[in-house]
Amino acid sequence: MKGLVRRKLRKVPPHEEQSLNIYPMMDIMTIILVFMIMQVANETANISQSDELQLPWTTSTEQLTEALAIQISRTEVIVDGRPVVQLRNGTVDPSQKQGGANGFLITPLLNEMQQHRDRLKLIAQRNPRRPFTGEVQIIADRRTPFRTLSEIIYTIGQAEFAHMHFVALEESQGGGGGGH
Repeated sequence: MKGLVRRKLRKVPPHEEQSLNIYPMMDIMTIILVFMIMQVANETANISQSDELQLPWTTSTEQLTEALAIQISRTEVIVDGRPVVQLRNGTVDPSQKQGGANGFLITPLLNEMQQHRDRLKLIAQRNPRRPFTGEVQIIADRRTPFRTLSEIIYTIGQAEFAHMHFVALEESQGGGGGGH
């Protein structure tokens, strides 16, 4: 047994250091990271209606495109499945807006959208096949006040998301597009 160990030790010159080459492992980790970021970016929003979120009706048959989902219910604004702003009766608290009650820029929403913009631009930088398009899906309760919708659209635009798609139910899915 001792002889086997000595023979193995003799094969490695004493001045040569054995080390692990870290560069291939870094390449693998980068590939895995980009893959995981792309997978997260591919997830779509699950839309379920409730008393707080009732979608409007449409006669359009245009298909949804892959985009960042923003849900506006009577009580909150949700970006990509994460609550960002609380609403009271469908309106934004003036303390959440730059400029108070007369302001249009919703600060917490802007911060969240800028984080998503930076993440999507990083993906686009590393993968030219997935360019940053600045697209969002707005899934709004049909009772959302126009002022609130305007504030949200303005804030989204300030974060460089200029292509907005409004999600609505087709009339054939729920029967008659009349409002309550």
